[in-house]
Amino acid sequence: MKKSLALKEHSTSLSIILRIIDCLGLLSAGLLSYWLRFSSLSLDLTYKNVLLLGVLLGAASLSFFGAYRAWRGASFTSEIRCVLSATLTTFLLLIISGFVTQSSDLFSRIWVVSWLCTSTATILSYRFLLRKSLGALRAKGFNIRSVIIIGDGELAQQVLERLKQHPEMGLVVKGILSTQDQAIDKHEINSVPLLGTLNDLDKIVKNHKIDQVWIALPMSEVQKMEQVQSALSNTSIVIRMVPDIFGFRLLNQSMTEVAGLPVINISTSHMLEGKNRFLKSLEDKILASIILLLISPILVALAITIKLTSKGPILFKQYRTGANGQDFKVYKFRSMVVHNEEDGKVTQATKGDSRITPIGAFMRRTSLDELPQFINVLQGRMSIVGPRPHALAHNEHYKTLVESYMRRHMVKPGITGWAQVNGFRGETDTIDKMENRVEYDLYYIENWSVWFDLKIIFLTIFKGFIHKNAI
Repeated sequence: MKKSLALKEHSTSLSIILRIIDCLGLLSAGLLSYWLRFSSLSLDLTYKNVLLLGVLLGAASLSFFGAYRAWRGASFTSEIRCVLSATLTTFLLLIISGFVTQSSDLFSRIWVVSWLCTSTATILSYRFLLRKSLGALRAKGFNIRSVIIIGDGELAQQVLERLKQHPEMGLVVKGILSTQDQAIDKHEINSVPLLGTLNDLDKIVKNHKIDQVWIALPMSEVQKMEQVQSALSNTSIVIRMVPDIFGFRLLNQSMTEVAGLPVINISTSHMLEGKNRFLKSLEDKILASIILLLISPILVALAITIKLTSKGPILFKQYRTGANGQDFKVYKFRSMVVHNEEDGKVTQATKGDSRITPIGAFMRRTSLDELPQFINVLQGRMSIVGPRPHALAHNEHYKTLVESYMRRHMVKPGITGWAQVNGFRGETDTIDKMENRVEYDLYYIENWSVWFDLKIIFLTIFKGFIHKNAI
């Protein structure tokens, strides 16, 4: 788990580093072009303003065209198209803004064209070097993803061979699962171990710490594909299908390309795509910073009141399941007296619960106990809007009782959510209540947009904080 978490933190850090380098690349390319054009670096105010605007537009365009999405396995040609689209859009917007503000005569067109060429070359050059460096590290076993392949036919063997030919992608095949009802006599296929059959899938994924499951079956094996989805419905494992493109015609599906193979994503969310991930993160950071600044007097007042009215810490910290099934510590104001629970057991609060302090009852009714979670948002562990995080013991209990329960953990948990503003909050003492909550959470994941988030935040202000189901 620690290794997986480190890899995800590495990916986030790499994205931030790329953004910084891109901005520096745009800035340095602009300065170089100015020096080549005028043999001087003494920029007047007009050129300084244009340079700053170009860097900002460039950063936004690169994000919009997906320059910071995961490029593992994608061809460099795809990245070239992305960067070219972003830089061309940036300078087109610069030219348009010059005409609109009637300031285009104040700066050199030759400088703009030179800036376009040098910035494109700069960004592509360092990205090419970065690809080569990451490829070399992955080939040596760093920053890898563990994969198992479902299928023992010709297609599965082709997929296996292709992945083995590209160690720079960091996709390591841990084994193959047969689709036969009983294990076949072979112990390995092309020097990769045969781990078992589909009946063993759930156990194998856990034991081998698998990150991705690739389905390499002919389209006639629909029931086997459904069996895979069903077996992994209570996990946050990435599921990919490699279609036999000779056997059927591809339709309008969500697809990526890995090692030249068309891969259909059948278990993902568009919230996780490059520009959407960036927009969601930007939304969280900006809103959380503003909200924390506004509510800081309330936080101080509640902290003092808690400390003066009962013994124990001000904050209650508990491990919850976050994005991609990774555990993290969630922060809440302590609303109960300090007590001990049996190992692995979490007793939900109920109405009239004697453990709840007087100030705790007020905070729970008004959701004020959840305000410290805006710190979790700034840490990048939560979002303002998303499925509410449940206690680990609750996840273990419900994941086998509620279909697709663990799919909630494909994205970051939220302080508020679509389920909460629709009344599904508080104690979940029946399966029906949890099923309804999960249904609304999955609807949110499937239909996410920035506007949907803003709608949920707006509804939370008016009916999400105080509700009859709150305890």
